[in-house]
Amino acid sequence: MNSNPYKTRVLLFCLLIVAACAVSAQAQSGRRQPKAPPAAPVPTPTPEPTPTPKKEKDGTELGFIIAADNSSVFEALPLGYYDAAMRGCADRLRSASSATVTVSQENMNRGEAIKKAKAETTNTYVVLIKLVLDQMYARSYDDLEVDFTVFAPKTGKVVVFGRSYQNVNRKGPIVVGPTSRGSSGALYREQLLKLAGEQAANRILKAMSLDVVIPKSSAN
Repeated sequence: MNSNPYKTRVLLFCLLIVAACAVSAQAQSGRRQPKAPPAAPVPTPTPEPTPTPKKEKDGTELGFIIAADNSSVFEALPLGYYDAAMRGCADRLRSASSATVTVSQENMNRGEAIKKAKAETTNTYVVLIKLVLDQMYARSYDDLEVDFTVFAPKTGKVVVFGRSYQNVNRKGPIVVGPTSRGSSGALYREQLLKLAGEQAANRILKAMSLDVVIPKSSAN
């Protein structure tokens, strides 16, 4: 029996439609989807630099406080004499070591110097200077002697003590003025006491075993 031509054409038409739909679906599935634009990067906060910790002093730095006891029971000596002796001692300690040296403007007796040393929290020693004039043997200010005592920090114990002298026989001239009495004589004596203060500093440095070179001109 022959097939109906009409039905055959309808069937072919349906098959063509199905095939066209299949091809269209395959083309759609093979088409690449456009990529989404990348998200904007989130800014990372810049870390703040870590502050460098400050180094605290460990108390090992060497220091000296130079003070004078000018409370003489016999007579009041010129304050310039004390200043000269303290200046000589301080200058020598500075030049011969790395110590920090401070000259106190306050008068201190022995008890006050010990109290000051005990109150120190760093490696700072108190040097007490006193001008001594032996009333039994002294004939003038030429016989003044520089008495010095060093007190340890925190404990107040005596580290070293001694006495230095005006060396009138010192080699080399001291160009200040004549040795006569009066203002010029006082200036000359102040220079001698300054040198005596240097001698005291030399002995302090030596007793404390500080590695310094003591010039021959200042050696005691």
